[in-house]
Amino acid sequence: MKMELQGILEKVQKVQQDMEAARQKVNAMTVSADSGGGMVTVVMNGANQVQSIKISKEVVNPEDVEMLEDLVVAATNKAVKAAQDMVSEEMGKVTPMLPNIPGLNLGM
Repeated sequence: MKMELQGILEKVQKVQQDMEAARQKVNAMTVSADSGGGMVTVVMNGANQVQSIKISKEVVNPEDVEMLEDLVVAATNKAVKAAQDMVSEEMGKVTPMLPNIPGLNLGM
C-alpha cells in the first residue's frame, strides 16, 4: 500500500510539473478575434491579457461612437472565449493523466 501511495504521489508531482509547463505555454500563446467583418480585431494571450486592438479607419465615426464601442466589446468577448477554449484544450492534454483522488486540487 505504501509503494502504491508513493507511486500516486510521484505521478501527481509529475502532472503538477506538466500543468505548470502547459500553463506557461498557453500564457505565451495568442488568439485573435474580430467583429464587424474584421473592422475591429482583438489579440489576447492565454493569460486573458489583451495584447492589441486594431480598429479600421472606416469604423471610426465621431457621430457613432456607440457602434465602435459595441464592436470593441464584441471582439473582446470573442477573444476571451477563444483564449479560454485554447487554455482548456491545452490543459486537457495534461489532466487525463491525473489519478482520480477525491478532494485533490491541483490549482485547475
